[in-house]
Amino acid sequence: MPTYRDEVVVLRTHKLGEADRIVTMLSRRHGKVRAVAKGVRRTSSRFGSRLEPFMVADVQLYQGRSLDIVQQAESLGSYGADIVAHYDRYTSAHAMVEAADRLNEAEATPQQYLLLVGGLRALSRGEHAPRSVLDSYLLRAMALSGWAPGLGECARCGRTGPHDTFVAQQGGIVCRDCAPVGAARVDAATVSLLQSLMAGEWDAVDAASPGSTAAASGLIAAYAQWHLERGIRSLSHVSAAPQEGPR
Repeated sequence: MPTYRDEVVVLRTHKLGEADRIVTMLSRRHGKVRAVAKGVRRTSSRFGSRLEPFMVADVQLYQGRSLDIVQQAESLGSYGADIVAHYDRYTSAHAMVEAADRLNEAEATPQQYLLLVGGLRALSRGEHAPRSVLDSYLLRAMALSGWAPGLGECARCGRTGPHDTFVAQQGGIVCRDCAPVGAARVDAATVSLLQSLMAGEWDAVDAASPGSTAAASGLIAAYAQWHLERGIRSLSHVSAAPQEGPR
């Protein structure tokens, strides 16, 4: 069986036996990879700390039948320590890697890898409020997977906006004629914030009011979980996390 190298983000790990771990990674060129890292739970392990969640590494793997085997790992981005030291960064990072893990194998593209690396780097540096980094990541990850929410014209009939109703099941902002009874109304400031999060316009995101930020977060969470078909369990912890502002 051949060996191969790739850049990876560690999404999660599971114990295997007394000293090994199964590591799930999002790679740059090979999609999602599950591999056994032998002996990494021993204190003498040469690369155990490089294969923890939120770490970015250059790895060499041996291709196995069901699970690959990690042969080497060199650190490319040590974001874990700065993330786990802050509860709000930690919970947001967990939601990001859980969402990345939920994506189908066909959607694990180089762009998804780069998006996740950029989000974890921003969290580790405290550049913006962690929940805003998470919200922007979720919107962009959905867009890369072909599920970009409609935030201008009606997502159902295409009628020119502005509109003030958001329905996750119908693809985003919809006009009142298309909106079901009881659908959530969204004010103009929240719609503008959603657009800024999608576009990465961080000056506008950082200046948004707490009310708009909370409303946008709720809509994004509902939209992401609808399309991923399974709930992102980590989001329940993010909602209670204190928000750390940008430096």
